[in-house]
Amino acid sequence: MAHLTAKPRAEFVRSMFARIARYYDRANHWMTFGQDAKWRREVLDLAGLPSGGRLLDVGTGTGDLALGAIQRDKSCFAVGVDFTLEMMQQGSRRHLGERVGWLDADALCLPFAAKSFDAVVSGYLMRNVIDIKWGLAEQYRVLKGGGRMVCLDTTPPLDDAWHLPSRIYIRHIIPIVGKLLARDADAYVYLAESTERFVNAEELADRMLKAGFKDVQFHRFLGGTMAIHWGIK
Repeated sequence: MAHLTAKPRAEFVRSMFARIARYYDRANHWMTFGQDAKWRREVLDLAGLPSGGRLLDVGTGTGDLALGAIQRDKSCFAVGVDFTLEMMQQGSRRHLGERVGWLDADALCLPFAAKSFDAVVSGYLMRNVIDIKWGLAEQYRVLKGGGRMVCLDTTPPLDDAWHLPSRIYIRHIIPIVGKLLARDADAYVYLAESTERFVNAEELADRMLKAGFKDVQFHRFLGGTMAIHWGIK
């Protein structure tokens, strides 16, 4: 996987998520020790979507963040975009009605006019995009002035007491769990590799600032292997 670039890498990621779509939510829940729902609630808390507002969930997958938004506010409208149709098909079975829109689209080419959304969120997206700068620029473009962008993702473990156990968990335990629950160990080997290759939390915050976001902040958790970043346009 490490040698793939641009379109071949994007197709690798798309086909991988297509394979595990049926098992993704269950595996994610187990691998995060059941904390994934709590983290998504925090993402939505930080997004600060106004009543009746429009939220964009980039790399929506099965639509957890979009679903969470409309459950909080029945007057809001959420749009989930993803380039893996199979993942969105799993989410669309939840019968969320007309308050959630689903679009097959690439995070690097969002099919929306500038300043279309009151908040932009993502979960486990940024380490999968082939161009972080471009991906951030697109999210900034479609966000309204004063709106917030919030992203949840894995991050390389800190070089502290958690470093060794975190590496062992990421490199060895996660692929085993992926094989048992999602029937695809290779997909979760990719998770480990993409986490360790991804920029650290400080670097991602710096790139958000360079993309134009203000008041950028983040915090780590789960032994330094996860982080939530947020910023304002």
